Amino acid sequence: MESNEPQSHDQAVESPKSPSTVAFHAACTSATCHKCGGPTAYPPQLTWSEVSPPPNYRPIRAPAINMPPNHSQQEIMLTPVPQARRVEVVSPPYHFQAPAKRIQSVDDVRRFQESETCKNFLGFVVALSESVRGLKISDPCHESVTVRSIVSILETLINWIDEIPPVQQSSRYGNYSFREWQNRLNENGQSLMIQILPADLHGAVVEILPYFLDSFGNSSRIDYGTGHETNFVAWLYCLARIGLIGEQDYQAAVCRAFVKYLELMRKLQMVYCLEPAGSHGVWGLDDYHFMPFIFGSSQLIDHKYMKPKSIHNDDILENFANEYMYLSCIAFVKKVKKGLFAEHSPLLDDISGVPNWKKVNGGLLKMYKVEVLEKVPIMQHFLFGWLINWE
Repeated sequence: MESNEPQSHDQAVESPKSPSTVAFHAACTSATCHKCGGPTAYPPQLTWSEVSPPPNYRPIRAPAINMPPNHSQQEIMLTPVPQARRVEVVSPPYHFQAPAKRIQSVDDVRRFQESETCKNFLGFVVALSESVRGLKISDPCHESVTVRSIVSILETLINWIDEIPPVQQSSRYGNYSFREWQNRLNENGQSLMIQILPADLHGAVVEILPYFLDSFGNSSRIDYGTGHETNFVAWLYCLARIGLIGEQDYQAAVCRAFVKYLELMRKLQMVYCLEPAGSHGVWGLDDYHFMPFIFGSSQLIDHKYMKPKSIHNDDILENFANEYMYLSCIAFVKKVKKGLFAEHSPLLDDISGVPNWKKVNGGLLKMYKVEVLEKVPIMQHFLFGWLINWE
């Protein structure tokens, strides 16, 4: 027969709780019993630190119990949400040049962050995100000759994977056939660019080709990461700078060109077992990508039924992953990673507790600025020329 008497201190301490519950309550309580007000036998397990919300704020959900021990969380919180910017189209005379690496230190990153170049590039990313707000991938959109040419080129690169099968080898990551695929890309890169550029802009090949070649991973390390993804967006930005992609093309640039790029990269990652470049491990959104989470969260803003927590519904993922990039990414993560979602993807699990997609989108844009564009290991490989100039 069960007793209705209140539990003793010992019983309360020994009652089973989940780790997240323990962490949350330990962070929100002092060293006194909440029932009788007397002192407890042990000090509180966690205290509010400078990287946590201030004491007068209590989050709806407990933060991930194993958040990385750095100040990025606070930095992201204090960063304003980036705003969209119009792309300034260059006009003759053109001064195309081979782009080069400029960032070598934290001071260089800070200089880049304070420049108009960075603000304009990030503004382009925001504009692409806003162009697909509330839209499905299959929704009709204006498809210019340039966008159709980009999609055609990416389909060609996908076909090359079928023509260059992976070799049998013992190592888990990095199939050597990827180098053969990259060699073919390098050999044909210039002719692929000519397919997009009109005759009067053929001189731009020297500047835009390096961004394109660096968009698909590194052939030496046989890896891929957010830096390579950023190069692809930088390549699209260069095309916008020379007037080949206008604002009327942004929806198609995301829902046609970038979606095809994502399809290509997923196939490269799976077939050639590309190693994640500079992966944050369980702290990252995805071992490889960031952009589809930004674009995908924008697609879902103001959706009547699907909320951030809907990622835990497998039926929703199965039925709508082909229409929404965010859901597609979640489905991919669940496919390639085993175990509890909250354990292998704690950050994505935390984001699912945000009340609406607009907040998710704004948070991801801030996170992209801090975790990608402000990180020396990533930006030290970024290129600067005339279209994306070093100030």
